[in-house]
Amino acid sequence: MNRRFLVLAEGNFGPQSSKTANACIRYAPHEVVAVLDSTRAGQSAQQVLGFGGDIPVVASFADGLSRLPNALLIGIAPAGGQFPDAWRPIVCDALRAGLHVWSGLHTMLGDDAEFAALAHASGAVLHDLRRAPADLDVGYGRVRDTHATVVLTVGTDCNIGKMTTQLQLRDAVRALGHRVNFAATGQTGILIEGRGIGVDAVIADFIAGAAERLTLEAAADADIVLVEGQGSLLHPAYSGVTLGLMHGALPHAMVLCTQPSRTSINRNDWVPIPSVTEVIALYETSMRFLRPSPVIAIAMNTFDLSDTQAREAIAAVHRETGLPVTDTVRFDPAPVAHAIAEFHAARTRPA
Repeated sequence: MNRRFLVLAEGNFGPQSSKTANACIRYAPHEVVAVLDSTRAGQSAQQVLGFGGDIPVVASFADGLSRLPNALLIGIAPAGGQFPDAWRPIVCDALRAGLHVWSGLHTMLGDDAEFAALAHASGAVLHDLRRAPADLDVGYGRVRDTHATVVLTVGTDCNIGKMTTQLQLRDAVRALGHRVNFAATGQTGILIEGRGIGVDAVIADFIAGAAERLTLEAAADADIVLVEGQGSLLHPAYSGVTLGLMHGALPHAMVLCTQPSRTSINRNDWVPIPSVTEVIALYETSMRFLRPSPVIAIAMNTFDLSDTQAREAIAAVHRETGLPVTDTVRFDPAPVAHAIAEFHAARTRPA
């Protein structure tokens, strides 16, 4: 189906507060007809985000419907992933109008009796991107047998650019002549890629198994698999999904994502973020007994810094670590892409 999204981000459309909306606008702008946020109405995506061109922000569902969407996309990914009850009338109106509804929330809209009845009456479909497969197993380390080079993004914190980094690198590494697949492990990545498993919605015992399945599927027709990271080993709330993903995907190498202006864990100011060198040691130590996995490059999120500040931060981390460093969105992703390609070449070179 040719998707034409009206993106629902009421009161939340912004660089940090509408992760799902922003990724869809960045990587599939042709699928977005408008964004619904009455507090930003009259602006464009470009004015709000710094990208997205002239995609309009509208004030009401009626305004959005006039743009002829065929689907409503829930455009936020809040902590806990719960559905904002104030949005219920908008979702109901969308379903009555026959719009399919796509949601990446932990709240499964398809299990809501009112939504399900309205969808049935209009022929609309409720797509819950975080709904996990029913047949997941535990992890068995089967990724050890794949010939593809597996690269996982890890982070100093959550919501720091692990998915965006991999999507930027996917195109850059392909341009170097490699067969590359992106393994989506979160709702927004699944929306963009069209397949994947939201590992943060998987029962804890099966997180590694889900990551293993995704990695093997992506490796079937690829030389390099870029696995989307989740959370952070430092995060009090999300470290479990991070470790399960690491142990299931068994990456040959990792790319560390960090934001230089962030000094403590998101929504947990009591947890300071240590130096990049210390974080690298943490991740490499956590992997060493299953599969030695070096951090081979660093992707920095510098969106809130001036151009001069961003370049100075990148240079400082390069001096600290000796690794390739860049902001893969703001600047050229080539330093990290070349690091991956060179690691793959060295790993697969005949002895």
